[in-house]
Amino acid sequence: MNFKQMLDEDVIRPLIVINLVFFALQFFIGNFTDIFVLNPKLFLSEPWRLISSMFLHGSVSHILFNMYALFMFGPLVQQVIGPKKFLQTYFATGLIAAIAHIIFSNSLALGASGAIFGLMGVLIILTPDLKVYMMLIPVPIKMKYAVPGMLVLIWIISAGVGLSIGNIAHLGGMISGLLIGLYLKKVKKVSVVMRY
Repeated sequence: MNFKQMLDEDVIRPLIVINLVFFALQFFIGNFTDIFVLNPKLFLSEPWRLISSMFLHGSVSHILFNMYALFMFGPLVQQVIGPKKFLQTYFATGLIAAIAHIIFSNSLALGASGAIFGLMGVLIILTPDLKVYMMLIPVPIKMKYAVPGMLVLIWIISAGVGLSIGNIAHLGGMISGLLIGLYLKKVKKVSVVMRY
């Protein structure tokens, strides 16, 4: 199987590998993060940062949480809309998340979570009653409650302990995912049959 055939079947594993490679390069190349991080002051002259920042992460826990979420929720979206539309959705929601961050913040930003919240936004529309287990919560919760609840919880925790988390990017990613989900459901007539 060549690379193109693999991408026709699954784009999630390559995305995870690219994220891991970028994370390793952040440690081995001194100014790698500085060159690719989302910097609101430089995005017009260096627009690649809108996309490249999606592959950077600030810590081991940051990349582990994001790749776990991509591994858990990505296949659901990919199965419903296919690998090509999955990639379009991933990058579109990640880009909108980055733009939302730039509009409302002057701080640097990095991470895949804007795009991942975008994927979860799509799932809220296409599979609202799908029961999922969210980290640290031992009971299944419907997708339509779990994702907004997680967003609010992250926001409260980050504000409470003073963590620098891209909450606006998360929100921008989720809202753009909701809109893409609505488009897929209403215009493209994408539907999901849940079997319980």
